[in-house]
Amino acid sequence: MTADTTLHKAAARPGASGAPARTPRRRPASPARRGGWTPWLYLLPALVLLGGLLVYPIYQLGLISFLEYTQAQVSGGRPTTFQGFGNYATLFGDSQFWQVLLATVLFAAACVLATLFTGCALAVLLTRVRAVPRLALMLAALGAWATPAITGSTVWVFLFDPDFGPVNRVLGLGDFSWTYGRYSAFALVLLEVLWCSFPFVMVTVYAGIRAIPAEVLEAASLDGASQWRTWRSVTAPMLRPILIVVTIQSVIWDFKVFTQIYVMTNGGGIAGQNLVLNVYAYQKAFASSQYSLGSAIGVVMLVILLAVTLVYLRLVRRQGEEL
Repeated sequence: MTADTTLHKAAARPGASGAPARTPRRRPASPARRGGWTPWLYLLPALVLLGGLLVYPIYQLGLISFLEYTQAQVSGGRPTTFQGFGNYATLFGDSQFWQVLLATVLFAAACVLATLFTGCALAVLLTRVRAVPRLALMLAALGAWATPAITGSTVWVFLFDPDFGPVNRVLGLGDFSWTYGRYSAFALVLLEVLWCSFPFVMVTVYAGIRAIPAEVLEAASLDGASQWRTWRSVTAPMLRPILIVVTIQSVIWDFKVFTQIYVMTNGGGIAGQNLVLNVYAYQKAFASSQYSLGSAIGVVMLVILLAVTLVYLRLVRRQGEEL
């Protein structure tokens, strides 16, 4: 073997002079290998609590929706039988269910839009007023937020009472009954839902605005941008993660409205003209003792809310937003 051949083979070996040695790439350690089970041990109490308060009731709700479960089964007079999708077929074949579903969707959409608009507008107003008016508005809003739903609903019914309420007297409406007509009753409930819901949006958005660097807003003002242009082009895009959270939360809350409708329209209005899904499920389950149908309505509501939330989050992910 010649000297040239020996040098050529030595240069071809890893680590030889003139050629850097290649080290094998290590795979990143998995979270389980890095931290072990310690994080899961910290989360275990919360997971057990959620399992008891959330997972198990949902399981029971879904189970009852597949059974024949009426007052006869509750009292033990008749055995419980498996119905499969029979309860859902009965529910979907009821024309009243589709009317109530449409009314619920429209009413919830109106409540969400009104809540977001009012909350965001007042949040911007809080950044424009002095300390004393700001404190007064915050205390008033938090007072409305802290008022129990049944108490607030009762007070609103009194305020708009056709005989003793001060609103009709101020507006000169005489003995006009707000809860008699379908749309006027929905409008009255919408105002009460807005009154007790906008403080959450206002406080959350106000905190987000305060977190925006002042230099950004000053630059927009120096460029001659109006208040609306500043909100649309600067503030709203920077608040998009917060607006996503308050929107989803508002959708969930307003879609599940029960107390305001039940109290202010006396159980759903005349001939059920102001029923929403939550009140409709209550009537089926407890007023008619059809617990399986009430559970089926609850499952449908759960599926709708999960679908709306997942679709909304998917659209946000496509736009590149991080939550």
